Amino acid sequence: MPLKKQLIVFTGAGVSADSGIKTFRDAGGLWEQYRIEDVATPEAWAKNTQLVLDFYNQRREQVMQAQPNAAHLFLAELQSLFNVTIITQNVDDLHERAGSKNVLHLHGKITKARSTVDENLIYRVGEQGLKIGDLCEKGSQLRPHIVWFGEAVPEMDTANLTAAGADLFVVIGTSLNVYPAAGLLNFVMPQVPKWLLDPADFSLEEVKDLIHIKKRAVEGVEDLREALLKHLE
Repeated sequence: MPLKKQLIVFTGAGVSADSGIKTFRDAGGLWEQYRIEDVATPEAWAKNTQLVLDFYNQRREQVMQAQPNAAHLFLAELQSLFNVTIITQNVDDLHERAGSKNVLHLHGKITKARSTVDENLIYRVGEQGLKIGDLCEKGSQLRPHIVWFGEAVPEMDTANLTAAGADLFVVIGTSLNVYPAAGLLNFVMPQVPKWLLDPADFSLEEVKDLIHIKKRAVEGVEDLREALLKHLE
């Protein structure tokens, strides 16, 4: 029996939009009520810890009320045909809840908290959310386990190496505007088949042989399924 091909899938906010999780730029979305500088930077945490905690508690509640959609489920189903690794910019856990086993979160997870003195001390957030006075075992305040603007992306090197090992590479639901994650395509070998599933218009002439399916994630998965099945042989 031949070895399964390595299918690497890079996902962004668009894959979770049909689950009711607002994308970064959505009008009327949660982000629109806040300035990024006030809730998603180390400076914001130092200036107004309570505001940052309140913001992420709201986002966490939204995620917990959401359910995986057809795109999440489709990617989980592909594990029977390919060795699938999902690299995601999303902080929700919908890929895991859909059944995907190998998910690399570049920007952290909304369902977890970490120590402010030891980034290796990571905890699951309870139903009550995070509050001032929630401490790690070393006695420091817990913060959201999120990579904020201006912080390094610890998993980026791992993601780049993973992309370099792809036999097939798919991008779903991201504007490819947020770096360094947007540079992931640069690490995929030139001969590897590549697909972009997103309704927006992009100018990616520098990426050779990229096939663009201009549909929302849940609408385009059947097109993507048909394309991927041709590469099983």
